[in-house]
Amino acid sequence: MSEPEGGLELQRLARLQQHLVATDCDALLLYDPLNVRYATGTTNMAVYSLHHPCRYALVPAEGPVTLFEFKTCEHLSEEHPAVGEVRNAVSWYHFITGPRTGEFADRWAAEIASLLGSSPFRRRGTQPRLAVDRLDPLGLWALGRCGVEVTDGGEIVGLARAVKCPGEIAAIRSAVEVCERAIAAMEAACRPGITEQELWSVMHQVPIAGGGEWFETRLLTSGPRTNPWYQECSDRVIREGDLVAFDTDHVGLGGYTVDVSRTWLAGDAKRTPEQRTMYAAACEQVQRNTELLQPGVTFAELSERAYLPPGELHSEANACVAPGMGLCNEYPLVLNRELFGNDGYDGVLEAGMVLCVESLVAPVGWPEAVKLEEQVLITPTGPELLSKSPVCEALLS
Repeated sequence: MSEPEGGLELQRLARLQQHLVATDCDALLLYDPLNVRYATGTTNMAVYSLHHPCRYALVPAEGPVTLFEFKTCEHLSEEHPAVGEVRNAVSWYHFITGPRTGEFADRWAAEIASLLGSSPFRRRGTQPRLAVDRLDPLGLWALGRCGVEVTDGGEIVGLARAVKCPGEIAAIRSAVEVCERAIAAMEAACRPGITEQELWSVMHQVPIAGGGEWFETRLLTSGPRTNPWYQECSDRVIREGDLVAFDTDHVGLGGYTVDVSRTWLAGDAKRTPEQRTMYAAACEQVQRNTELLQPGVTFAELSERAYLPPGELHSEANACVAPGMGLCNEYPLVLNRELFGNDGYDGVLEAGMVLCVESLVAPVGWPEAVKLEEQVLITPTGPELLSKSPVCEALLS
């Protein structure tokens, strides 16, 4: 699959600008490479630019985007209709500027303020209002000295990205299909004697060869390393009868993330009663909670109705019913009911949202855990399962 077609890029930009106008902002400044990609369709050294702010985009409330690109990389934005102009980025992080960081931040802010004072960026007759997704203090102060009012752009981007247009849904389907070929290859390689890291390398090879991009985590563990969860893969050798659990967290084709979890039984050993109990509980949780993903349901209703495994089978480490998914994790995040009151927020499920329904059964003191997760599209008539990788019959039957 190639980079998204112009139609998709313009649809995403239109959604972003719709939310930008609703907040009465002149423009939106984006540094997060995923947000830059959403607005422009372009990508360049995405992982590098996650921790080095070396490229950014200025999105007006109307019209094409000005992309500030890493020097000598202007050619990367060719044939991307959302981009109207490409300029060299002005970087002002210490690695690049050393003791001159403040000077370069002022230079950067002056250029941004100059653009905001011109058409099509200027929508209001008062002080220009700029929404920003990420900004270090020196930049905030420099924009203030230039007379720019700065507001948070996180909500603007989050709401825009939450509902997928048809082109995005097609791209997500393709990303899932490629990633699940990798899951099948990894399942075939999952045998006693292989290390966790060796097995995880299979997951890397297949989707990268198919056009995928990177992995957000290395969450694959076996046997006693599955519990507690949130350990990354190691050189431990997988043994006969071990549970092997993983979470893909793969940024795949077109930048769309595939977040699917499976747990397998290694080798030909029979499952233990504890393994069977945990696996059945995880399957029930995922199935029942998937059925609740109906358009019009509020986050509070979903949290309250969501099924939790009984007693000690429910793990506090499994904090959410379902997170949103698109270009990585996206709004919304629906927490379990024991956390919703203090830490959650309300909203409404809409057709076009993609969420991942999670289960982690990791009883305290038990030798192993089970992790399952499915990627689900909310349609006008209810949930559609996007992930198709089979369950482990050896644990369930």
